[in-house]
Amino acid sequence: MDALQAKQRIDQLRSELNEHNYRYYVLAAPVISDFEFDMLMKELEQLESGWPQFADPNSPTLRVGGEVTREFPVFVHVRPMLSLSNVYSAAELDDFDQRVRRLTDAPFHYVAELKFDGVAISLHYAGGRLVRAVTRGDGEKGDDVTANIRTIRSIPLQLRGDGYPDEFEIRGEVVMPVDGFRELNRQREEDGDAPFANPRNAAAGTLKMQDSAQVARRPLDCYLYHMLGDDLPAGSHSGNLTYAASWGFRVFPHYQVCKNMREVWEFIEHWGEARQKLPFQTDGVVVKINETDVQETLGFTAKSPRWAVAFKYKAEQAVTRLLGVEFQVGRTGAVTPVAILEPVSLAGTTVQRASLHNADIIQNLGLCLGDRVQVEKGGDIIPKIVGVEPGTHDLFAEPVKFIENCPACGTSLVRNAGEAQHFCPNAKCPPRIKGGIEHFISRKAMDIKSLGEGKTGLLYDAGLLHNIADLYELTADKLTGLGKVYTDPVTGKKRTIALKEKSVSNILEGIKASGQIPFERLLFGLGIRYVGETVARNLVARFPSVEALASATFEELRQVPEIGERIAESVTAWFSDEENRSLVARLAAAGLQMQQKAGGITQLSAALEGLGFVVSGVFAEVSRDQLHALIRSHGGKVLSGVSAACNYLVAGENMGPAKRKKAEESGVSIIGLEELRALISGQGSV
Repeated sequence: MDALQAKQRIDQLRSELNEHNYRYYVLAAPVISDFEFDMLMKELEQLESGWPQFADPNSPTLRVGGEVTREFPVFVHVRPMLSLSNVYSAAELDDFDQRVRRLTDAPFHYVAELKFDGVAISLHYAGGRLVRAVTRGDGEKGDDVTANIRTIRSIPLQLRGDGYPDEFEIRGEVVMPVDGFRELNRQREEDGDAPFANPRNAAAGTLKMQDSAQVARRPLDCYLYHMLGDDLPAGSHSGNLTYAASWGFRVFPHYQVCKNMREVWEFIEHWGEARQKLPFQTDGVVVKINETDVQETLGFTAKSPRWAVAFKYKAEQAVTRLLGVEFQVGRTGAVTPVAILEPVSLAGTTVQRASLHNADIIQNLGLCLGDRVQVEKGGDIIPKIVGVEPGTHDLFAEPVKFIENCPACGTSLVRNAGEAQHFCPNAKCPPRIKGGIEHFISRKAMDIKSLGEGKTGLLYDAGLLHNIADLYELTADKLTGLGKVYTDPVTGKKRTIALKEKSVSNILEGIKASGQIPFERLLFGLGIRYVGETVARNLVARFPSVEALASATFEELRQVPEIGERIAESVTAWFSDEENRSLVARLAAAGLQMQQKAGGITQLSAALEGLGFVVSGVFAEVSRDQLHALIRSHGGKVLSGVSAACNYLVAGENMGPAKRKKAEESGVSIIGLEELRALISGQGSV
């Protein structure tokens, strides 16, 4: 394949992948399978690696991120991103309507649309291509988070169709869907990290992450709702939204053009209930004048536009009685207190339980059994106790105290300095064992679909499972006929369920198939504290075998990106435990993948054979991941730090001064992207 053919195929693949992204993430109507999509993406990645001169910051391959930004550049907004004034009642909406009518005699309509509870973002397009994404900041200037925004697959990097202005700005909200938020918090709690308070905080924290590859793994979405520019296609807000949707932007379809405030209020009342069923959070309704010429006439105050206002729904709260507190033990040993409540209706659901998180929260609330407590849904999702009704303490009420011993095994709990949670240190604690097995077989780890919480519990209770290695010693003889007694919820009679031949066969086949799961997912499945999916990937990239990882020192672990002292200590402690080493040996004997296979990078030449490279800084044309792949595809070795094995430091913008100084002191050549390309083409000096 020559350069022209490569360019043609790259352009074709980018066009196809952009179309498939739009169909999947915006229309929710895919036309090819995930496997077919992945194969197209893989082909494009290999072509871009082999032909770096055709790099494009808007390539679909950059949706997975890879750029590292030590600090975000500040961008001054072309037009200030002002906040909206808030109102909370129909009377205040009428006041807004009267103010508008006093300021203009022109006829107009209103547009009512949902107010997304996320992070405001401004997207700039030129020639139909995304060129910049900026946060609201202080309204006058914000952070340039373009690299992170490119990872959100519902945001078009190249617009569809035609008719869009040469340059324009479109604003919207980056949100984290509810289901994705729950899954993210579940993973964080499993890894020993504090959960996010609500989806908005999770989205904001994600957008400020320095590594776009980490952002790409977070479930962000984006809805666009306001277009600005000198040459917009329509003279109304609703008309411009219609155009925006046709160009590939995700526009929430249920906005409404209203003739008067009565219709606006009907929209508000409808979505006050209907919003509970949406996949994302919304905390109100935005009311705007539809006609853009009237908007321009009304203008702005110092803080907000005169032609728009936000109606905010009040947080729904309920009062109920605290009946008791249960303490649950997770797979890492973390102990979580859960409030047992007298059932109460809240935000469309019946709430009977609420997380109390840790001992400090219990103490700060001053809870006593029998208290009348105020309950809200944190971010309209997680039920939480926010206070105690004044005067409801019984004089002889028993204060809620955090337990001192594990509720499952009786072991004394520990609380590490600087941490909020208490832990059960007993590795043989039943909930820890069962939770560890369930984690190991989960979809993102070993993916043994034929097992589940019920079956693993059955096998544990039968004495067949004491740890994850026991899974690989199960046989049909041990499983067939294994059963348990349960009470039929309808008849109340006791019945026995037993594993039948087909079920046993599925279990054993699923266990056998897990032998092909990559090492990084096995490492995640081991359940080492603080080692989540991302940490496991980073560790395996530096230590591609279990032997290498087990023998890594604390200092070596600290050199891995995103690995701090806490993680390094946890990993070294885990591998220094004799029982854990024995467990790994049994898994290896069972045939599991104990080293990472080659990443599937096509070897294009041996131009860099025997040379070691460190890539540092930010590159405008390509991501660091692409540079790593390029170096490997030509026989070079990518190193994590400057050492005796390093021949070249490939330097981008904002490279750390310490790394440059070490390279200069060690006599390591510092080169740029063009010099690297010259080495590959044979025109540079080795």
